[in-house]
Amino acid sequence: MEIFEELQQRGLIAQVTDEAEIKDLINKGGAKFYIGFDPTADSLHVGHFMALCLMKRLQLSGNRPVVLIGGGTGYIGDPTGRTDMRSMMTPETIRHNCECFKKQMERFIEFGDDKAIMVNNADWLLDLNYIELLREVGPHFSVNNMLRAECYKQRMEKGLSFLEFNYMIMQAYDFYHLHTHYGVNMQFGGDDQWSNMLAGTELIRRKTGDDCYAMTQTLLLNSEGKKMGKTAKGALWLDPEKTSPYEFYQYWRNVDDADVMMCFKLLTFLSLEEIDEIAHWEDSRINEKKELLAFELTSLVHGKEEAAKAQDTARALFSGKGDEANMPTAVLSEDSFRDGKADILSIVVCSGFAPTRSEARRLVQQGGITVNDEKITDIARSYTREDIGNGIVIKKGKKGFKKITL
Repeated sequence: MEIFEELQQRGLIAQVTDEAEIKDLINKGGAKFYIGFDPTADSLHVGHFMALCLMKRLQLSGNRPVVLIGGGTGYIGDPTGRTDMRSMMTPETIRHNCECFKKQMERFIEFGDDKAIMVNNADWLLDLNYIELLREVGPHFSVNNMLRAECYKQRMEKGLSFLEFNYMIMQAYDFYHLHTHYGVNMQFGGDDQWSNMLAGTELIRRKTGDDCYAMTQTLLLNSEGKKMGKTAKGALWLDPEKTSPYEFYQYWRNVDDADVMMCFKLLTFLSLEEIDEIAHWEDSRINEKKELLAFELTSLVHGKEEAAKAQDTARALFSGKGDEANMPTAVLSEDSFRDGKADILSIVVCSGFAPTRSEARRLVQQGGITVNDEKITDIARSYTREDIGNGIVIKKGKKGFKKITL
């Protein structure tokens, strides 16, 4: 099967500018394509993971990836999907985050001569002359069209800053620069980037007369239409210091039954034939499917050894025979204590099982929390340092475990 058809069957393609041309280009290994990653944090997350997997699939088919680190666009901030303006990052923070991204990406993409390259748009955006940019690029953008773009429409009522309004122009300029200096002929991205990507293809056509292409991939949404990769603590990070291999494994082990096969298609590198065979397993084997999914994805991000450890720990804890030495741990800070005691709500939040005290209160009141095998329903329950000692085990439902230490 050709790569374009495989991407279609996996459900990875959302929109394309010129299907026949794109199909021919990537099936022949003729695409030199880029995906941009803005350094909004010091770790990649699951949303990036899906893009990296797409890059890897295309690279394995002979196409050349260009990884664009947004060291320049990070100064502005993408308004897409935001209800408010992003916090302004310092140049030092942006540079640090870019370095963190580079290290993590090397696990997925093969860099080197005639393979993949990594570039940083700070190298050209930060040196742009404002008046020159306005004269060179400004005439090719219609303000009316920009305001109709989905990435801006949802912000118009609450307020869109002029700073953010420039993001589409910067992203389009990236594509133009990469095309003229690196021979890039295609841009890939999430489906929420469609308007920005079209702006880039149009700018290139107007400035050079060349044809360039854009293709968006499906956003990683669950069966309820919500973005996947969210945890009680926020995003599902690829950095093991922010989301441990065990926590990463458990997230995928606990996905809804209805989303399991979709995740196999979108994220794993199992063949479509293997995935089809798994889809026909008996319903009674759903937990086996989830274990396989979690193992495959954890292996991709953290390696097979860490995936095996996470799987063994999860199985042992679920059976009640877990070794606390391998259990994921959270440290309770001194700030959690009042008059020598830490209440159960602080401990639940510390565990990461709830992002706020109000959500922790709901979990406790509904009987979803146990501590050392004792179900806790009293939100006033508290623990001294002596009670915690060398650690207590908090459990959310049947599958969430965390050891709390001082």
